[in-house]
Amino acid sequence: MQMSIEQILSSYNDHAPLAEASTIPASWYVDARIAELERLNVFSRTWQLVARTDQLRQPGDFVTARLAGEPVVIVRGDDRVLRAFFNVCRHHAAAVVTQACGHSSILQCPYHGWKYGLDGSLKGMPEFDGVKGFERSDNGLVPIRVETWECFVFVNLDPQTPPLCEFLGGLISRVAPLEISKLRYFDRRRYEIGCNWKVFVDNYLDGGYHVPHLHKGLSSVLDYRQYTIENEDRYCLQSSPMVTSEEDAATGATRKGDRAWYFWQYPNLMINCYAGYMDTNYVIPVDADHCTVIFDFYFSEVSEARREFNAQSVNVGNRVQEEDLGICEDVQRGLKSRAYGAGRLSVRREAGEHLFHCLLAADLKRNPTLAIAAAD
Repeated sequence: MQMSIEQILSSYNDHAPLAEASTIPASWYVDARIAELERLNVFSRTWQLVARTDQLRQPGDFVTARLAGEPVVIVRGDDRVLRAFFNVCRHHAAAVVTQACGHSSILQCPYHGWKYGLDGSLKGMPEFDGVKGFERSDNGLVPIRVETWECFVFVNLDPQTPPLCEFLGGLISRVAPLEISKLRYFDRRRYEIGCNWKVFVDNYLDGGYHVPHLHKGLSSVLDYRQYTIENEDRYCLQSSPMVTSEEDAATGATRKGDRAWYFWQYPNLMINCYAGYMDTNYVIPVDADHCTVIFDFYFSEVSEARREFNAQSVNVGNRVQEEDLGICEDVQRGLKSRAYGAGRLSVRREAGEHLFHCLLAADLKRNPTLAIAAAD
């Protein structure tokens, strides 16, 4: 007999201290109702990364994205104000902007030619004479909250949630000394993975537990014994001193500095920093069994003279991701086994994973009405 959504949620004790805690149950990773509840209670209510500030510098620059199933467009207005809107025409619901990014002086729906200004106002409706009770001012694009931090652009579908600075909390001051806004975007990699999005986050937050076993190259440049985990607010910082190693030439050449910094911001953003280098990992749920992970790579210098070095560095990151991809898909299969219900957590290594599960549980249990809706 299938468990109710209430039974599934109550099966996890989010008040247990780390030394007594278990992971969230396997059902949370494989049940489509949980995935729907996450869409409603997590991704529709948290600040989500959608673009880089360098994509939206000039009036008319735009970027489109999908967030919790909703199409959105972010655009720099003629007044240089950054705005975000639901990318849905008010006439017959077609996407107004169909390109991933670009530049335009007007936003024109390709379906019936309705035109919107960069401020979202409705500018023109072809062959609409004679329509009664229609107010142009009431039919502009529906706005969405948008804010920036460092070199990133975030949006939030919920008009009632706190501002971005409050959501990020202590992460802002911890990242500031690294001066990541001085780095320049270089390249992107996109991965379609056959696992629940939480499996990928768990893997990231295991405190380096899997690194010596799965990532031999990366492990060679980290002082694993001095690896630290710090939790605060909605973020976890994993950090390790760097060591010089020739065990893996490519990793040793491209991962340098005194320390490696690995930031996770609830629910699905990771920021990895070394000297002169950063990559961001953004995990997007697809369904209970699939997610998309987008890696963006940044460097202190992106000149032609540095292209070969930067490309080698991206290849190192790609290799690490390929190693993670296989194990994450294997875990997803194991979560469906009758032999597994939940696992215990390492006090030394998995404090970040515990924080993630507690934050997630608080969000999923926050609104019982939505839980019932997800079940239906």
